[in-house]
Amino acid sequence: MKKSKPAAKRLVKSSASIAPAGKPPALSNGHSKADAMEAAADLKAMAQALGVNPSQGMQLASPIATMLRRPRRNRRTATLRGLVRETELSPAHFILPLFIQEGKNLRTPIRSMPGVERLSRDQIVKEARRALSLGIGSVALFPVIADNLKDAIASISTSDDGLLQKTIRDLKNAIPEITVITDVAMDPYSSDGHDGLVYGGRILNDESLPILAAMALAQARAGADMVAPSDMMDGRVSYLRRALDNEGFTEVGILAYTAKYASSFYGPFREALNSAPKHGDKKTYQMDPANRREALVEADLDVKEGADMLMVKPALAYLDVIAALKAAVNVPIAAYHVSGEYAMIKAAGQLGWLDAGAAMHESLLSIRRAGADAILTYAAMEMAEKLNA
Repeated sequence: MKKSKPAAKRLVKSSASIAPAGKPPALSNGHSKADAMEAAADLKAMAQALGVNPSQGMQLASPIATMLRRPRRNRRTATLRGLVRETELSPAHFILPLFIQEGKNLRTPIRSMPGVERLSRDQIVKEARRALSLGIGSVALFPVIADNLKDAIASISTSDDGLLQKTIRDLKNAIPEITVITDVAMDPYSSDGHDGLVYGGRILNDESLPILAAMALAQARAGADMVAPSDMMDGRVSYLRRALDNEGFTEVGILAYTAKYASSFYGPFREALNSAPKHGDKKTYQMDPANRREALVEADLDVKEGADMLMVKPALAYLDVIAALKAAVNVPIAAYHVSGEYAMIKAAGQLGWLDAGAAMHESLLSIRRAGADAILTYAAMEMAEKLNA
């Protein structure tokens, strides 16, 4: 029986010569003669290691002769890679979330979110002005409400003199060109910590809508450019749209949290706002993480009810949902790179387990690649500085 050649020897053939020994192969990629000589020496050494006589020349097996498409050609230089890059990430794609606290000249670090702070109103204005200078044109505001101001109907949320409303006015007076997006949900203001009205252990849907509408109107009166209902009550987009239009706020947009999942990645955010539910969980109104088609139902309803943009939250664990919504609707898609997703990268970076800056950039790029037009992220400032460098 004829002995089969070792696999390494089967990879080469002597049927044609690509370089006689001692003569460098002709290179067409701009390398110097010295580079060519070094490459020839490397080929000779490889041939000897494979047991091939270099004086006979060598040629790799047939795939080389028939390989008409070489994707690596478009990766050869930085400028070529830039020329064919399919997804761009810029500061203009970011929405900067800001946590507001009472007081003056205060910046309070949030333990579970390295680099993120609760800011007093004067510091919010400074931070927003810095964000705009970096190319970030939008901020999303989240107020930290004292427990003694919370009640079952979130009444402080509708006050024109509330912390959020005063901060909106501060921002629009100081930086009128910045886009201010405000959260519409009861949980920061509710003594129950739920997004809707609680009665008998149940979160009531229809009864919550007038409270949410009053909240949105108070934000619009203060100067909000977009209201962002994150409550996940059925029918709230159309209810808010009618309420806003009836009061003359026809140009105030609605960024609907369309696919907000009952996720375990929200822990640091709830610490930042002290807004965790006092009992039960949010699974009867936030979406089941197992479901994707349900997000398409929510998206269809929100667009028909008048939403101007749709949000997916969280982002990284739901890239498939972002892609599905992008393909299904013709309004912009936003994604919330949430506190837990941010904190994981930061924690791993602090432990030296990965390059946190590079991992953060890759994560945000993947959210854009999935189809997000805008990304709400706590890394907005540091990423903007990196992208602008």
